[in-house]
Formats: sequence, structure tokens, C-alpha cells
Amino acid sequence: MRYTSVFDIIGPVMVGPSSSHTAGAARIGKTARHIFGRQPAKAEITLYGSFAQTYRGHGTDLALVGGILDLAADDENIINSFQLARRLGVEIVFKVVPEESDYHPNTARVRLSDSHGSLEVVGISVGGGKITVTEIEGFRISLSGDSPTLLVFHHDRYGAVARVAQVLACNEINIGHMEVARKSKGDLALMVIETDQDLTEEIIRDVKRIDHVFSIALLKP
Repeated sequence: MRYTSVFDIIGPVMVGPSSSHTAGAARIGKTARHIFGRQPAKAEITLYGSFAQTYRGHGTDLALVGGILDLAADDENIINSFQLARRLGVEIVFKVVPEESDYHPNTARVRLSDSHGSLEVVGISVGGGKITVTEIEGFRISLSGDSPTLLVFHHDRYGAVARVAQVLACNEINIGHMEVARKSKGDLALMVIETDQDLTEEIIRDVKRIDHVFSIALLKP
């Protein structure tokens, strides 16, 4: 099925039962792209449940690829996202798991990679264009992206969480929600920090300088 207008996919006239199959899918792709921090050379996308069964007819594939290419959900170029990916040299691979599983029926697993590294994100489209990110690089989390969110990848060491919180406090940044996930004691860990205020580049630099912090990403709503 092909589309002649972006409004055939998202907007006032929606293909499919809800925006979960299009606007939400685009947001999952875009969130993965922003965490990765750059245009990938390859995107491997695994769809589960309802996404796997209806992704072509509902434009979920177009929306996910568009998001990975950093297009907004209302960008008219989404209907040409596969052609755009080819022009940019981004390889797209889709896999489907249509049978029942423990995953939410509107789940997409997005793995982005290039010569410098890779990143895997699992996201759920929960309706109305909203999403929940449930996994980043194997870390089990719950991230909506409705607030400015700082992702801090670090080594699980004494004082690391306190030092990040101190940087935010010194800049009068209030933490609305925070969770820390780790793979095992003393191993790699991930802080997910939702804030009430926007974070400046200077704050980001200060967090990067903290011992045991090796990567960060900032997600804006």
C-alpha cells in the first residue's frame, strides 16, 4: 500500500485504528536516533505482535524509518522514508515476530549501528502518539520522554549517582523522576533522570567530566 499524502498516514485522517501505529512508531525511531546521537549506517528493526502483523498497511514501517532519519511525525518526507534512507546510505532491515510473546503488542526493537558502535532500544507505542522506552542496551527502564531526560551511562561506582545529582542541584535543576539500572554489582549502569527544566550545554559538559561517566544523551520532549 502506498500513500499520496502525509495525511494518509498521520494527522487528521489516520490509517489504522490509532496513532500508535504511526505517530508513536515515528517517535520510537526518533528516540533511538537521538540516543545513538548520529545517523546510523544500518538500522535493524524487529516488530512484535500487532506491529508485526499490520506494519505495512498502517505505515508503521515508514514511520519508524522516518524517525530513525530524524524526521518529525508530521514531516511530509515520512512517506518517502525508504527512498531517503537509500539516498543517505542507511541500510534498513525489518524482522517480524507476529506470534504472541511477553512483549506488548505494539513493540519495536531498534538496533542502530555504524563503524563506531551500536545501540539497541526497545520501545512501546501506547496510543495517542505516546511511547514508553522499556529497554536501552539491555537495561530495563521506563522512559516516556515527556520531560527533558538525561541518560547517563556509567560504571557502577560509589558516589557516581550523588555527583550527577549534585551537578544538577548546583544549577537549580529539579529532578522529577530518577531511576538507576545496572547489569550487575560493579558493572555498567544507566541513570535515567527526568528534569523539570531544560539542561544547558554547560550542564551536559559538567556531567560528562564526572569520573566513571563514559557516555550521556539528552532527550528533549
